Amino acid sequence: MNTVLVQVPQDPTANHVLAPSPLVRELGSGEEAIFGRGGRGHPVDIELSHPGVSRTAGRVRATEDFWTISNLSPDRTYVVENPEGGGEFVKVAPRRLDMPVPFEFSRVVLPAGVTRVSFLVFAHQHTYLDQTPIAPAGPDATTSAYPLDQTTKYFLVLVALCEPRLRDGASAVIPSVPDVVRRLAKHPDCGDLSRSAVGFHIDYLARTKLRIRRPSADVPGARADWQRAALVSLALRFDLVRVEHVALLDQGLPAALVQRAIASPSLRVSPSGLAVGT
Repeated sequence: MNTVLVQVPQDPTANHVLAPSPLVRELGSGEEAIFGRGGRGHPVDIELSHPGVSRTAGRVRATEDFWTISNLSPDRTYVVENPEGGGEFVKVAPRRLDMPVPFEFSRVVLPAGVTRVSFLVFAHQHTYLDQTPIAPAGPDATTSAYPLDQTTKYFLVLVALCEPRLRDGASAVIPSVPDVVRRLAKHPDCGDLSRSAVGFHIDYLARTKLRIRRPSADVPGARADWQRAALVSLALRFDLVRVEHVALLDQGLPAALVQRAIASPSLRVSPSGLAVGT
């Protein structure tokens, strides 16, 4: 039976959510848990001991291979973050009931005065197609929206541009051309990659592959690095580059591990090169 795991730290206000000896509650499909501060007349399944949290704040419900959240507060918006993504999050408006959450790994954040209270939810059994359907050939075939070849140097350049955001979704760093050159210098296929070559690949990605439009000079806030910033934004928004692709940048990883990481959406490769299942 599919399950959803809810994990609450000993201190729900701690910045490091994975605290020692957290409370873990398992919900089978169709089961639910009420979260909040609790108290006499307000029983809860997940206690968040903070005076800024409503006594009955919300509800988590497992539904097959995903989960929903209900905000039982009349005036507070909650946020569900994807800690492993590129800064993705969804808002749960006050009184919103049974909102589906698309993330496999989520952090639920509740405002509580000057601090935030949070807990984790793991929906670790998302289902996928067993194999990619064979597309018809000829004039009726569906054209690729963004035809990227993951074996090329331009794709390595795109991954290097996205790497800071992939490692830390809150990062605002956009690598410069020299940064990309240094990052790829030890790659067996990119040792001779020059600044002009990286600049060419970035321009090729923007003009031909991802078709980025140059912002008008009159647009407020237009930056000199608009091209690199736009490439990163688009690539992460549509999952053209994912965290497992970072393995392609590192020399010495077994080819089988890299290919397995790219092929499996449930396998990540950590910065140390270890395969980590989600």
